[in-house]
Amino acid sequence: MGVFSKKVSEGRLLTDEQAVEVVAKAMPEEEFRGRKVLLIVPDATRTAPVGTMFKAIHEQVGGVSAAIDVMIALGTHQAMSEEAIEQRLEITHDERTGQYAAVQFFNHAWDDPSALKNIGIISANEISDLSGGLFEMDVPVEVNAKLFDYDHIVIIGPVFPHEVVGFSGGNKYLFPGVAGPQVLNFFHWLGAVITTPKIIGHKWTPVRKVVDRAGAMLKTPKLAFCMVVESDGMSGLFAGPIEEAWSAAADLSSERHTRTMDNPFHTILACAPKMYDEIWTAGKCMYKLESVLADGGELIIYAPHISDVCIAHGETIEKVGYHCRDYFLKQWDQFKDMPWGALAHCVHVKGLGTYENGVETPRAEVTLATQIPEAKCRQINLGYRDPATINPEDFANREDEGILLVPHAGERLFRLANPPAWA
Repeated sequence: MGVFSKKVSEGRLLTDEQAVEVVAKAMPEEEFRGRKVLLIVPDATRTAPVGTMFKAIHEQVGGVSAAIDVMIALGTHQAMSEEAIEQRLEITHDERTGQYAAVQFFNHAWDDPSALKNIGIISANEISDLSGGLFEMDVPVEVNAKLFDYDHIVIIGPVFPHEVVGFSGGNKYLFPGVAGPQVLNFFHWLGAVITTPKIIGHKWTPVRKVVDRAGAMLKTPKLAFCMVVESDGMSGLFAGPIEEAWSAAADLSSERHTRTMDNPFHTILACAPKMYDEIWTAGKCMYKLESVLADGGELIIYAPHISDVCIAHGETIEKVGYHCRDYFLKQWDQFKDMPWGALAHCVHVKGLGTYENGVETPRAEVTLATQIPEAKCRQINLGYRDPATINPEDFANREDEGILLVPHAGERLFRLANPPAWA
């Protein structure tokens, strides 16, 4: 099976009819007759017309399949309510209890050992090869046990530049989307050690190799619909085997989701959208903009709606704080037994820096303008600004002054035309 695709020129979006056409080609009725199908979809922290795809797939094979159910690829995010899942699928409650009444909704439970199944181990030798010699350790691979109740796994998700793996999507909806903690902790830390600027927007990264290796261990037939999202719709849709569909989508994402700047900025106001409801996800504002933040500059995550650092990992983050990579690596005995995924998040948000003779020197400063109190910001080693004192419009149209306003930060990658050695 090859990749079925539709893409449109810049500034245009696919129609629902075009999406339906791709679904019909990728999911012929005869292949799904009497079969149980599990759709794996992103939570609300990813921009994507998931409802368009859900409805098209249900219309295409819902009448012949034995089941079509939905699992939210939470990774380590918070579970979604039934109402929130309805919104994610763009259906009303009446539709949920009517034409979609037979569809079961599941939240992935990454931290419940009874909900997981071990599917093998990536050996230390393989990890050494995949990581370019950075690590040599056995990595157990677990996924949600419910996946084995189905005959087909169908992944529906967008592809964007991503700080951990290079580009999101593809097998990443399995790992960490519906995975256990060991493998997700490992490859998040692997990405942090390599550093965000060296990973983000790069296609074939060591982390992607680990994710694809883990994906190959799940033998259930798999199909992916990889979306390249712009505004409220798709500029590209690629369907087929996971790695092939993802690869084609990543190429288009690289074109559509990257903005190249001539010079770095000493001040960046990154406005986090409402879909990021904690710093765990709003940190993407820094990830996508670090490469255009000047040495000694300041990036402000402006999110007056956020009051939490992180629900799932807040205790760890508040204990260790946000620090550059070398702060952890040069004191590894002190931190090695903490959740590596949480440490990776701390590194990604803090950005590049050095740690010498007990002194940490970040390359630039990251400041929170949220509901998180100043004392908490200082505790976790980030700057503080009162969001009430900030008018985003004061930062607009000042790029010539070295000031950048990003109204909907977190998904589009900013890069320099002539990047420094660390990028």
